[in-house]
Amino acid sequence: MVGWDEVTQGVVLESFEVPMEENVAHIRPEERPYSDFSSYTATVASWRVIKPVYNRDICIDCQNCWVWCPDTSIISRDKQMLGIDYDHCKGCGVCVEVCPTNPKSLLMFSEAEEPEAALAKWPEKKKKEKK
Repeated sequence: MVGWDEVTQGVVLESFEVPMEENVAHIRPEERPYSDFSSYTATVASWRVIKPVYNRDICIDCQNCWVWCPDTSIISRDKQMLGIDYDHCKGCGVCVEVCPTNPKSLLMFSEAEEPEAALAKWPEKKKKEKK
Protein backbone atom coordinates (compact mmCIF):
# COMPACT_ATOMS: atom_id res chain seq x y z
CA MET A 1 0.00 0.00 0.00
CA VAL A 2 1.38 3.41 -0.95
CA GLY A 3 0.81 6.81 0.63
CA TRP A 4 -1.31 9.50 -0.99
CA ASP A 5 1.78 11.26 -2.32
CA GLU A 6 3.10 8.07 -3.97
CA VAL A 7 0.01 7.21 -6.04
CA THR A 8 0.69 7.30 -9.79
CA GLN A 9 -1.13 10.07 -11.65
CA GLY A 10 -4.26 8.86 -13.42
CA VAL A 11 -4.65 5.72 -11.31
CA VAL A 12 -8.17 4.70 -10.30
CA LEU A 13 -8.72 3.91 -6.63
CA GLU A 14 -11.71 1.62 -6.39
CA SER A 15 -14.11 2.27 -3.51
CA PHE A 16 -14.93 -1.40 -3.01
CA GLU A 17 -12.88 -4.60 -2.67
CA VAL A 18 -14.99 -6.36 -5.29
CA PRO A 19 -16.95 -4.91 -8.22
CA MET A 20 -20.48 -4.06 -7.08
CA GLU A 21 -23.00 -5.88 -9.25
CA GLU A 22 -26.03 -4.45 -7.48
CA ASN A 23 -26.89 -0.84 -6.74
CA VAL A 24 -24.77 0.12 -3.74
CA ALA A 25 -27.46 2.56 -2.56
CA HIS A 26 -29.54 -0.43 -1.47
CA ILE A 27 -26.81 -1.75 0.84
CA ARG A 28 -26.30 -0.18 4.26
CA PRO A 29 -22.89 1.55 4.49
CA GLU A 30 -21.66 -0.72 7.29
CA GLU A 31 -22.39 -3.79 5.11
CA ARG A 32 -20.55 -2.57 1.98
CA PRO A 33 -17.17 -4.17 1.12
CA TYR A 34 -15.10 -0.96 1.19
CA SER A 35 -11.46 -1.11 0.08
CA ASP A 36 -8.57 0.12 2.20
CA PHE A 37 -8.34 3.18 -0.07
CA SER A 38 -11.88 4.31 0.71
CA SER A 39 -12.47 7.29 2.96
CA TYR A 40 -15.13 5.17 4.66
CA THR A 41 -12.45 2.96 6.21
CA ALA A 42 -10.27 5.88 7.36
CA THR A 43 -10.93 7.93 10.48
CA VAL A 44 -10.62 11.67 10.99
CA ALA A 45 -11.28 11.58 14.72
CA SER A 46 -7.63 12.29 15.54
CA TRP A 47 -7.61 15.78 13.99
CA ARG A 48 -11.14 17.08 14.63
CA VAL A 49 -11.18 20.01 17.11
CA ILE A 50 -14.93 20.45 17.66
CA LYS A 51 -17.75 17.97 17.23
CA PRO A 52 -21.52 18.00 17.11
CA VAL A 53 -23.35 16.48 20.05
CA TYR A 54 -26.87 15.18 19.52
CA ASN A 55 -29.78 15.64 21.94
CA ARG A 56 -32.48 13.02 21.25
CA ASP A 57 -34.99 14.76 23.54
CA ILE A 58 -35.13 17.80 21.24
CA CYS A 59 -34.78 16.19 17.81
CA ILE A 60 -37.89 16.16 15.57
CA ASP A 61 -36.37 13.76 13.00
CA CYS A 62 -36.65 16.31 10.19
CA GLN A 63 -33.58 14.75 8.50
CA ASN A 64 -32.06 18.15 7.60
CA CYS A 65 -28.76 17.16 9.24
CA TRP A 66 -28.69 13.85 7.34
CA VAL A 67 -29.43 15.53 3.99
CA TRP A 68 -26.88 18.33 4.38
CA CYS A 69 -23.97 16.48 6.05
CA PRO A 70 -21.10 16.55 3.52
CA ASP A 71 -19.50 13.41 5.00
CA THR A 72 -22.59 11.22 5.55
CA SER A 73 -21.75 11.19 9.25
CA ILE A 74 -25.34 11.40 10.44
CA ILE A 75 -26.68 7.95 11.27
CA SER A 76 -30.34 7.69 10.34
CA ARG A 77 -32.55 4.65 9.85
CA ASP A 78 -36.19 4.68 8.77
CA LYS A 79 -36.30 8.49 8.95
CA GLN A 80 -35.12 8.56 12.56
CA MET A 81 -31.89 10.23 13.66
CA LEU A 82 -29.83 7.71 15.64
CA GLY A 83 -26.56 9.51 16.21
CA ILE A 84 -23.27 10.67 14.69
CA ASP A 85 -20.49 8.66 13.09
CA TYR A 86 -17.54 10.30 14.85
CA ASP A 87 -15.00 8.30 12.84
CA HIS A 88 -15.95 10.29 9.73
CA CYS A 89 -17.39 13.55 11.10
CA LYS A 90 -14.97 16.40 10.43
CA GLY A 91 -16.66 18.88 12.75
CA CYS A 92 -17.80 21.31 10.05
CA GLY A 93 -21.00 22.27 11.89
CA VAL A 94 -23.33 22.11 8.87
CA CYS A 95 -25.69 19.83 10.80
CA VAL A 96 -26.03 22.43 13.55
CA GLU A 97 -26.66 25.24 11.07
CA VAL A 98 -29.52 23.41 9.34
CA CYS A 99 -31.20 22.16 12.53
CA PRO A 100 -34.57 23.95 12.91
CA THR A 101 -35.40 23.14 16.53
CA ASN A 102 -35.36 25.58 19.45
CA PRO A 103 -32.95 24.96 21.04
CA LYS A 104 -31.09 23.06 18.37
CA SER A 105 -30.91 19.30 18.74
CA LEU A 106 -27.28 19.39 17.59
CA LEU A 107 -24.68 21.73 19.08
CA MET A 108 -20.93 22.00 18.64
CA PHE A 109 -18.67 21.22 21.60
CA SER A 110 -14.97 20.73 22.13
CA GLU A 111 -13.63 17.38 20.96
CA ALA A 112 -12.53 16.68 24.54
CA GLU A 113 -16.05 17.24 25.93
CA GLU A 114 -17.82 14.02 26.91
CA PRO A 115 -21.33 13.78 25.39
CA GLU A 116 -22.94 13.43 28.85
CA ALA A 117 -21.26 16.64 30.05
CA ALA A 118 -22.32 18.45 26.85
CA LEU A 119 -25.93 17.33 27.32
CA ALA A 120 -25.88 18.73 30.88
CA LYS A 121 -24.95 22.15 29.42
CA TRP A 122 -27.77 22.18 26.85
CA PRO A 123 -29.56 25.56 26.64
CA GLU A 124 -33.21 25.97 27.56
CA LYS A 125 -35.84 26.79 24.96
CA LYS A 126 -35.83 30.47 24.05
CA LYS A 127 -39.19 32.17 24.36
CA LYS A 128 -40.25 34.43 21.54
CA GLU A 129 -40.42 38.09 22.50
CA LYS A 130 -43.78 39.78 22.07
CA LYS A 131 -43.71 43.08 20.25
